[in-house]
Amino acid sequence: MAITKGLIIAEPWIGYILRGEKLWEMRSKSTSVRGWFGLIRKGSGAVVGVAKLAGVGDPLSADELISHFDKHRIPPDVIKSGEVAKWNVPWRLAEVHAFETPIPYRHKSGAVTWVSFDYEVMCAISEQVDATAKDRLGPKLIVSSASAATPWPSEAQVAKPLKIPAPSSGAVVGRTELTEGNLKNSHFYLRGLLDRFPTDVIGGPSAKSLAARTLLVEWGGGKPEETDIDGSKQFFRKRGWIRRFFEMTGAEAGDRVEVQETGPYAYRVQLLRKSGAL
Repeated sequence: MAITKGLIIAEPWIGYILRGEKLWEMRSKSTSVRGWFGLIRKGSGAVVGVAKLAGVGDPLSADELISHFDKHRIPPDVIKSGEVAKWNVPWRLAEVHAFETPIPYRHKSGAVTWVSFDYEVMCAISEQVDATAKDRLGPKLIVSSASAATPWPSEAQVAKPLKIPAPSSGAVVGRTELTEGNLKNSHFYLRGLLDRFPTDVIGGPSAKSLAARTLLVEWGGGKPEETDIDGSKQFFRKRGWIRRFFEMTGAEAGDRVEVQETGPYAYRVQLLRKSGAL
């Protein structure tokens, strides 16, 4: 499970979430983020669990908030006082997985709501979740009443790291805009996209820390390239094919590279011109 970012949540709310007593995290505005993220206890400097953001609801009135107390745990008298009037947008949590051992992280300057994790923290989160699934002994998996329970993997499955369900074949994983630096150094960034790849294709910053598995990338110029992802630099490790891809397509700064998933551990890249045309 490649989790690249975390959400900062203060007490007592994060405590309610970790105990499975709070299904909605109330915020002042919507978010486009979906899927798995880390739970950060405000002021602790640590990731204390993970959760899945399943969706965002419409802003609620005070009366609606009061009627849904069991989902957000904000006391009615606090709602009536107007103290939390702007915190009326429900972020719906489908699953919560509490950690037995909190994972320290480096809080980057300027991060207020979402925090981007370093590669080492991503690995530590993955290891703790995977170990829990493997031996059935770690933190309890808490599933909200708003979603079906996620079963533990079978013994045949636990040998592989858990990963967020992949998109259907041919689905767009994401797009990234090219810079002059990308063109000069034959790479393009996968920033914000790492959580959409299987955890076991993401390795460390050097050849000594290759990922457990590789993926296959079709780029339109011959046989597909086999590579893993450098999780520290956040791009495909092998880059010779990227230079040829840029040359073949005549890529320029401002163009975008679209990454599509075509099957298990199989992807395709194509160039989108600044105008949006292929």
